[in-house]
Amino acid sequence: MNERTRINRILWLAAATLVLGSLIGAGAGLLTLLLYGVEHVMLGYVESGTVPGPFHVPALRRAISVTVGLSIAALVWWLLRTKTTKVPSVKKAVAGERMPWWQTIVHVVLQIFIVGSGASIGREVAPRELGAMLAQRFCDLFRIGGEGGDAAGLADRRMIVAVAAGAGLGGVYDAPLAGMFFAVEILLADVTIEKVGFALGMSATAAYVASLVKGRHTFYAVAGMTADYTPSLMLFALLCGAACGAAGACFRKGSSWATAYQPSGRMLLWQMPLAGLATGLVAVFAPQVMGNGRAAAQLGFDGLASGSPRIWPLVGLLAATFLVKAATTLVTIRSGASGGVLQPGIALGATLGATLGLLWSFAFPADPVGVCALIGAAALLSASQQAPLMAMSLVMELAEAPIALFVPVGLAVATSAFVSRWVLSKR
Repeated sequence: MNERTRINRILWLAAATLVLGSLIGAGAGLLTLLLYGVEHVMLGYVESGTVPGPFHVPALRRAISVTVGLSIAALVWWLLRTKTTKVPSVKKAVAGERMPWWQTIVHVVLQIFIVGSGASIGREVAPRELGAMLAQRFCDLFRIGGEGGDAAGLADRRMIVAVAAGAGLGGVYDAPLAGMFFAVEILLADVTIEKVGFALGMSATAAYVASLVKGRHTFYAVAGMTADYTPSLMLFALLCGAACGAAGACFRKGSSWATAYQPSGRMLLWQMPLAGLATGLVAVFAPQVMGNGRAAAQLGFDGLASGSPRIWPLVGLLAATFLVKAATTLVTIRSGASGGVLQPGIALGATLGATLGLLWSFAFPADPVGVCALIGAAALLSASQQAPLMAMSLVMELAEAPIALFVPVGLAVATSAFVSRWVLSKR
């Protein structure tokens, strides 16, 4: 590589970081505002740190909203998937498959629409797909890695698309570290100084611009969270990591099965509305199952003072929430809906971690249940995504947790990674 080529490369890397990062951040911010708008129209509320779910929305409206939302989405997705060019996954886009522009935008908006209507599925795939599509257009504009290009150009194009997808995640959740790790740990599976710097720069840019559009706030409020951790909390992290590793591996298997058996053709037109009806019926009694998982996770993060007479009812509530959230998410995916499993994974980990934390508090009342939920959330997400660095960073950034808590959280995530690998290796 001569000096001029090296300078040109630095220039387009800088341009991609700033221009693409800004565009993706603006898109992520607008998608968040769209979510709030859909929630307001369909459910009559807007989620926030103090109101994480539709708990005060009438039960009938909850049931109607998610059923109608998935019914509308079923029709539009059927048209998209049978009458036009299909939208590839982000991994396929990174590998070189073309993302059609208007189909991708409709597909992305639909994902936000069903989550805002109450469907039990994550919304983080939408900004990642938007980022990947914009990155492909950026590469076309600057003639990076087009058809007939050399190996270096194709590798650069692959890197840009992966980094842009990660920036979508970083932008929508104000989580630049998670966005960077998503790109290099999951999509590229290749860690170099250049890739890390490029990914972190674009994710940070996207997060900043997105915050200008949608505002900035702590996504999860964790009760009793401090920078202190005890020897007993370290022991809890070890045990919770093992339990969440097994649970996360099972959730990964379940979501893979649900994706593999999604309906095609006209079956989509009745299976997705049926999934909406099933979710709506569950939401009549358990509104926390609705949406991407924020409401369910916050139940765990809220914790409870040890020794309270309500401890056993809360254990039952958290355990039931864990089961119905997992079931409704898998049913929604199986019905043909597109979306993510990051936030549902956090919700499952938080409820499982809080359940174990409540039981742990009988012996060790000084360990906050909310922090136990934080540990569980990171550990289960690590197992379900097989991405410990991304999972740990995302949960810590969403909760704005003290950096000292990386110690118990890191131990739980490491344990979860080993246990989940063992479980996933079993047939």
